[in-house]
Amino acid sequence: MSVLQEISPNVRNMKQLEFAVLVRRASQIREELTQGVRKSYKDIIDVSWGDPHRAGVKPLSFVRQVLASCFYPQLMNSNELPVDVRQRAQKLLRGCGGGSVGAYTATAGISEIVKSISEFITRRDGGVQSNPENIYISSGSQWSLTNILRVLVNNESSPITGVLAPAPCHVTTTLSIMGLGAHIIPYYLNEEQGWELQIEELHRALESAKGICNPVALYVINPGNPTGHVQSRKSMQEVIRFVSEKKLFLLADEVYQDCVYGEKSEFVSYKRVLAEMGPPLSDTLELASFHSASKGLMGECGLRGGYVELVNVDPDVMKYVYTVFSTDTCAPATGQLALDLMINPPQPGDPSYPLYREETQHIKTTVVHNVKRALEVLNSLPGFCCQPVEGGAFAFPRVHLPPKAIQKAKAVGMQPDTFYCMRLLEEAGVLVSPGYEFGQKEGTHHIRFCIMTTVATMEELLQRLSSFHTQFMKDFS
Repeated sequence: MSVLQEISPNVRNMKQLEFAVLVRRASQIREELTQGVRKSYKDIIDVSWGDPHRAGVKPLSFVRQVLASCFYPQLMNSNELPVDVRQRAQKLLRGCGGGSVGAYTATAGISEIVKSISEFITRRDGGVQSNPENIYISSGSQWSLTNILRVLVNNESSPITGVLAPAPCHVTTTLSIMGLGAHIIPYYLNEEQGWELQIEELHRALESAKGICNPVALYVINPGNPTGHVQSRKSMQEVIRFVSEKKLFLLADEVYQDCVYGEKSEFVSYKRVLAEMGPPLSDTLELASFHSASKGLMGECGLRGGYVELVNVDPDVMKYVYTVFSTDTCAPATGQLALDLMINPPQPGDPSYPLYREETQHIKTTVVHNVKRALEVLNSLPGFCCQPVEGGAFAFPRVHLPPKAIQKAKAVGMQPDTFYCMRLLEEAGVLVSPGYEFGQKEGTHHIRFCIMTTVATMEELLQRLSSFHTQFMKDFS
């Protein structure tokens, strides 16, 4: 008997990513370029990931210096590194078993770092208390989210468990939900209103689930991925009331909380808004919020460090949360160290502060420039329409494709926006993600690309995209 026949039906139900076709072709093109095949470009610009370092953004010196010292403690004997770097490395290693990053840690994470995260959350939320006992570090925020979903999803229930998730939505999350055997209940963000989350749409989505599944949770992303919207306090208050009324568990993905660019936009955590609303909501609504070292100005995607904080979760349920996280033994120590460096950066007066401030300010200025330029160029091209990018790491413009292009895409067995992305890759050497992967209203098409790049990369990207798009529209007019 073939092993294929024994694969879990939940895994079978996970949709195959069309983006994988683009990735394979990009790899082939890179090989062709190294072999001297002549093309109109010399390299591929890959902005398909929310990975700043892949897109050319340089790592922060302080972060890498401390990590280097933790990996090779002999560096702390040298005066070549700033004193605060050496002191931080010594402090972090004291929390590691045997003073080594190679040792296992506690299931929830290195206790000193878990406590630091709790203190960070309290500072961030204006004094709203955070309990270290409610925090778990994992191999990235997505890992934390999947573990919480494992607790919430009941594979034996009838009807099956349902989770409300935004459309568009981070594709890894939707795959995780499907892989656990739950039903995704999409609620559509209003593109014309800047990807606003509207409470009426939540009611419609919940009503559509009747007889299909048992909704247990609402998943929100703020700032949005891939949409780049930032929720207002009023919107968050409406969501909290909805979740409470419908007796749902609130899953708040807040990994881009440090990436807010809109002049009138401000990140406020769901936990803070909930606390400000007061009892009985603040004492009863169950919430899990997620953060990560992969996003924001640090952008350390490869170190794999994230955490979840749980609010108002029954102590008996917390025992099972511990058990689920125990199956991973612990998160990588490197990711845990990165989290500590993210939430406790150099302060004024520290030797590393001037360079840290210079580097982070450069990244902020660059991203704001990239957002402005992307919106200017995209909205000037016939057939493109991009809503304001207020936060996050991506632009998610809508592409109004000609009927002939849509027909051609169907003829070759591709979604229209995947077809557009493939042509963009072949003809201009630009790798972006098709909107189809993230969920979108029927009849609309989008592309997603990372805005956390260097200025030079963004300018080259926009130039190639503009030239390609003009020719594409002519070809299929």
